Amino acid sequence: MALPIVAVIGRPNVGKSTLVNRLAGVMDAIVHDQPGVTRDRTYRPAFWQDREYLVVDTGGLVFDDDTEFLPLIREQAMAALAEASAAVFVVDGQEGPSAADEEIAQWLRQQSVPVLLAVNKCESPQQGIIQAAQFWELGLGEPYPVSAIHGGGTGELLDELITYLPPVDTLPDIPEIKVAIVGRPNVGKSSLLNALTGENRAIVSPISGTTRDAIDMVVERAGDPEKGIERKTYRLIDTAGIRKKKNVDYGPEFFGINRAFKAIRRADIVLLVIDALDGVTEQDQKLAGRIADEGRAAIIVVNKWDAVEKDSYTIYEHEKLVEERLSFIDWAEMVFVSALTGKRVENILDLVDTAAEQHRRRVTTSVINEVLQEAVGWHSPPVSRGGRQGKIYYGTQVKSQPPTIALFVNDPTRFNDNYRRYIERQFRQQLGFTGTPLRLLWRGKKAREVGNAQVNTNRATRV
Repeated sequence: MALPIVAVIGRPNVGKSTLVNRLAGVMDAIVHDQPGVTRDRTYRPAFWQDREYLVVDTGGLVFDDDTEFLPLIREQAMAALAEASAAVFVVDGQEGPSAADEEIAQWLRQQSVPVLLAVNKCESPQQGIIQAAQFWELGLGEPYPVSAIHGGGTGELLDELITYLPPVDTLPDIPEIKVAIVGRPNVGKSSLLNALTGENRAIVSPISGTTRDAIDMVVERAGDPEKGIERKTYRLIDTAGIRKKKNVDYGPEFFGINRAFKAIRRADIVLLVIDALDGVTEQDQKLAGRIADEGRAAIIVVNKWDAVEKDSYTIYEHEKLVEERLSFIDWAEMVFVSALTGKRVENILDLVDTAAEQHRRRVTTSVINEVLQEAVGWHSPPVSRGGRQGKIYYGTQVKSQPPTIALFVNDPTRFNDNYRRYIERQFRQQLGFTGTPLRLLWRGKKAREVGNAQVNTNRATRV
């Protein structure tokens, strides 16, 4: 569903992220006792009564200061407001109206989006009415006293908010592919997100650690009926860079790394972004291991390829080095890109489509058993010192995402790692499974339990 968007706007440290957590019913937005923690705009699903929407957390707005990230944060907040159905302007009830609040209110009055005024930090209902009354002077209508941290007053705010949002049953249901963009700090994840979406949504700067939240962005790709290409929707998730634990202080970056691991878990496909200049590092290997453990499809994106001095052999040399260092996800496709210039970026979504299709793929039992019969015919299972040989009775796919095949055998311990890898290679060579992990479950089963399901009686033409 293309949900309506509600933008949460305000100056720094008035409790915008806490209110977003309250509205979304989660603790995803990073909340820390320091101003300016939120920089990019982040999207989270929320609902109230019969309305569903996306609530967008934005960085703190400051109009009269152009230092550091502040101009970029303003740009992000303006972009959030441009796509919003309604906005919530958050102010600090304990401090009262400020010159910064007046400046933001003046800007909001010029926008066409309906604005609700939330007076936060009103912990006492009686005192909150008095605190909120001060904000009538901003000229944005009725101020709603709320306590984001305790939830007080949010019901009245939401009752008014949903009058600007359409009911769920009027929204179209659109399937989407979830794509997480992960990597070490400053390898170009946000630049890649911007190149894929065609807009500057994530703040891009040469300072490592700029992105702190996991940032969602929905992208639609037009189809081509003549070529049989369907229209597709992608949810791109930019994440905070992953550093070694000893380099991470407890605070916003610590929480951001946890969000990145959660983003991998909720994604269908993971883009593992690697710096072409640095090559594959120990942290890249650990990230790849996390992707494999979570069973996610993956694409290795070697970024900053424009900065590498190269000849006609360079790409093959780099490809070999990456494959050697990331051998445990050798099933992942690799693409060399430049997010800065846009070189080969358009190929990434094609690879995502292939990986997503293979990740969801199901293969019939008859085809699986034909592959097994050929594999055993070429290379028999190993024989133990006592003369006992492993025997594969039959196999069947038990789940997808990732594809998982159960192999029923006489004794799993008779199949060493080399033979297990051989069987997996045969499945990949015969059936593909490009870009996705393939899990094989070796299950012991007595011969009399197998009955008519043995591999020799379950043949079919491969499809």
